[in-house]
Amino acid sequence: MRIHYPSSVVVLAAVAVLAVAKAVAAQGQFLMSAASDQIQLAQQAAPKPQSLAPPKPYTAISLTLPAPANDASFDAFRKQLADIANRKDRAGLAKLIVAQGFFWEAESGDKADGKKASIDNFAAATGLDSPDGWDGIAAAAQELTLEPYTDRKGVMCGPASPQYDEKALDDVTKATQTDISEWGFPSKAGLEARSAAQPSASVVEKLGLTLVRVMPEPTAPGGTPGPFLRVVTPAGKVGYVPADSISPLTSDQICYVKDGNSWKIAGYIGGF
Repeated sequence: MRIHYPSSVVVLAAVAVLAVAKAVAAQGQFLMSAASDQIQLAQQAAPKPQSLAPPKPYTAISLTLPAPANDASFDAFRKQLADIANRKDRAGLAKLIVAQGFFWEAESGDKADGKKASIDNFAAATGLDSPDGWDGIAAAAQELTLEPYTDRKGVMCGPASPQYDEKALDDVTKATQTDISEWGFPSKAGLEARSAAQPSASVVEKLGLTLVRVMPEPTAPGGTPGPFLRVVTPAGKVGYVPADSISPLTSDQICYVKDGNSWKIAGYIGGF
C-alpha cells in the first residue's frame, strides 16, 4: 500500500480510494475481507464534493492484477496465522510478530508506541480487540499477494496493489469530475454489471480488467453496505455488481519479514 498508496491513489482523505485503505483505518478496523465495505466507508469518511458527478463515459484504464507470492514458506505461515485466528489465540499471534522494531506507518507518521509490546501495537493498528477484529486477521491469512515496502529493506506487505497508469487515472478523474475514492478494480475480467441490485437482473455491460468508477448509493445512518455496489461502466452506463467483486486501489497492509524459512509480522501500514 506501501502504504504504498500509489501516488495517485490516495486509497479505493485520499482514496477517498487513497482512501480505501484509509477507510478501514478510519473505522479503526482492518477488514481486508470486506474490500467493498472499505470503498463505501472510505467514500463516506473522506473529503468529497457535496454531490456525486453524474455518470458519463470514460476512457478504460487497463490494469495488471498482482500475482500470488510464490513462496512455500509464506504459504505455511499463512496457514499458521489462519489457525491462530480461528482459535483467537492472542498469545500465539504474539509469537508471530517481531519482538522488536514493530512499525505502524500511518498518514501522520509511525504510530507504534515503543513502550508497548509489539502485539499491543498490532492490536491497536488492526482493531484486534473489536468484535470482528479476528475476522480481519483471518482474512489477512487468506491474502496471497505481497509487494516490497521500499521504505524498509527486506519488508514485504500485502495485499499488493494492481499496476496501472496513474497519470491516466488522474486524467480520467478530472474528465469525469470524480474523486480518486470513487475508483476500484474488478477481481477478474468479464464481470457482469446488471441493471438492478439482483443477480437475475439483465446485464448492461461486461467489465474488462480495467479500473471502474464506484458510485455507491446513500446508506442510512447506522446502516451497512449491501451485497451489491453501483458502478459506472466505461460506456457511462450505471450497473450493479457483487460488492465483493470490486476492490480498492490501495488498502491497509500487514507487513512481514522473512528470516531463513520463517516469517514474522513486522508492521502495519494504514490509518491517520
